[in-house]
Amino acid sequence: MRRTQWAAWSLAGALVLGGCSGYHHHHHGSMDSGKAEAYWQKGQQDMASLIDRTVKDPAKAQQVKGIVNDIVNELKASREQERAYHRQLYTLNASYTATPEEFTKVLDEAHHQHMGHSAKILSLRFKMKELMTADEWKALSDQMLAYSSKYQHGGAAPSSSGY
Repeated sequence: MRRTQWAAWSLAGALVLGGCSGYHHHHHGSMDSGKAEAYWQKGQQDMASLIDRTVKDPAKAQQVKGIVNDIVNELKASREQERAYHRQLYTLNASYTATPEEFTKVLDEAHHQHMGHSAKILSLRFKMKELMTADEWKALSDQMLAYSSKYQHGGAAPSSSGY
């Protein structure tokens, strides 16, 4: 699922925030909410700085930052729902009498919710792109890719997922 989060950020054009969250948040939400919120805020601040350096029109830069905030809110909701589905799977796993159908139902619901969040993030990505020139988009994407590499295990840049 972590790779799916990276794909969502690729779609959103905001790898910075996904990188901060994915690396420090650990796999099942073991970080306390105060620290997690601090990482989200740091990612948003860093992203705002990248936008200010890249988007020349201050009014459009503000709009782009607003879209980034919407993306962050969508990712937070997605992360919380993912954690809730994981808790359901842990509960089922502990039940000796749990059926394959019960697991499949939870997995199907999780997939459906994830696809909804991904579609929303994709829509926001295109709204963001519409506000920027091709040169600004490329410059911002390049800066985010370089920045997000810091948060990847081993420092490798994220692979392209074709989005």
